[in-house]
Amino acid sequence: MNLLTKVNLRAILLAFALMGCGWLSYPAFAQEGPPKPPTPVEWMFGHERAFFQMVVNKKFTPDSRFGLLSVSTFSAKYTNEAMDLDMVAPVLLNYSLKKGFALVGGSTVNNEVGFSPVAGAQHTFANKDWLAVSILTFFLNNSQNAELFGIYEYKPALSPSTELYTRLQFMYVHGLADGSHARSFLQLRAGLKRQAFSFGLGANLDRYGPSMHFKPNYGLFVGWLFL
Repeated sequence: MNLLTKVNLRAILLAFALMGCGWLSYPAFAQEGPPKPPTPVEWMFGHERAFFQMVVNKKFTPDSRFGLLSVSTFSAKYTNEAMDLDMVAPVLLNYSLKKGFALVGGSTVNNEVGFSPVAGAQHTFANKDWLAVSILTFFLNNSQNAELFGIYEYKPALSPSTELYTRLQFMYVHGLADGSHARSFLQLRAGLKRQAFSFGLGANLDRYGPSMHFKPNYGLFVGWLFL
């Protein structure tokens, strides 16, 4: 092997070594800064209906006071009956104040009360075991509805890799003009969480209109945290 070949070979090996160092150091560089909120996605397969939920909670920039929150839910019977398709899809912009409080504004749509712009307030509390989000909004249209929404999770560690996963989630829409119930639901979850994966038992208790027509759904849920 001549001198020129040896030099070229050493240059190639050095280039590969530098590339390897670059790839090894990239994850550490990518993880710098505050952690980004994950995007939880959940499916529940009940005795009456299938259910899907996705939560998007993002800041415009890591240090911004402005953010976006959307908790979208969809459910339908397995028989694919269009009249039994349910959707609740609020999209809220929030402006953080102090001690977990924020102002919110945006829009909401669901199949029972329709579409409306909304405005209100939000409070968030979170630590290692607890997450609590409460939102009060007022519909800015002729319906004069008020909506109270909440998500409350308790996730204590059972082992280094496993947590208990429990959640209570509700929505209640009330007509202020006529004093009647418009739409509400209560969702209950109990199971286990291993890193990004969660699974267990679930119950969705839905009510519709002034008569509070009741549609329960019981089954199994699976969830994943997309990072």
